[in-house]
Amino acid sequence: MWKAFRASTLKPDHAPKAAILFDTCHILRHLGEALDTVRKREYARLSGEDRRFIKGHKDTLLSHRENLTLDGRRALNTWLAANKRLDTASLLKESFGQLWDYQREGWARRFFENWRASLKWQRLTPYEQFAKMIERHWDGIAAYCKPENKVALGFVEGLNNKIRVLQRRAYGLRDEEYLRLKILTCMLPEI
Repeated sequence: MWKAFRASTLKPDHAPKAAILFDTCHILRHLGEALDTVRKREYARLSGEDRRFIKGHKDTLLSHRENLTLDGRRALNTWLAANKRLDTASLLKESFGQLWDYQREGWARRFFENWRASLKWQRLTPYEQFAKMIERHWDGIAAYCKPENKVALGFVEGLNNKIRVLQRRAYGLRDEEYLRLKILTCMLPEI
């Protein structure tokens, strides 16, 4: 999502047919940061005994519900029942994950517009800022809706890591074509 990366990729001689995709993990990380900001603001707003439902439960709150143990889910439900704003923020975070399931950009866009409309009276400023960020980067998110772009991003991260290792090993070489060939052949089986 970095502007320099995007500008470099869009240059005609770099990757003219490439679709820019934003990793779902990076997008959800920004949403998790928004939820954590809401948690911090709620802690600052409350006083006394009410703070005990917020302090020390950051990891449980930021986890996906399906990844929690039964005890973790019970504790999370107790904490969220005690604080309506955190409950709303948590539900919005969980529901946003549905965006990645759509196969067509129009459906994904409609979902996002409905999700954004649900923020209207919630007074969740970090979520509104997150929605603006999504709006600015919509083309990279919409590209993920196309079935041909639903790649295993773990593979992409692994390939990027291999390229970084090759670049480190090629330090001092001035032949870009040699580096390109090394990158293209790094996935071939050994002879």
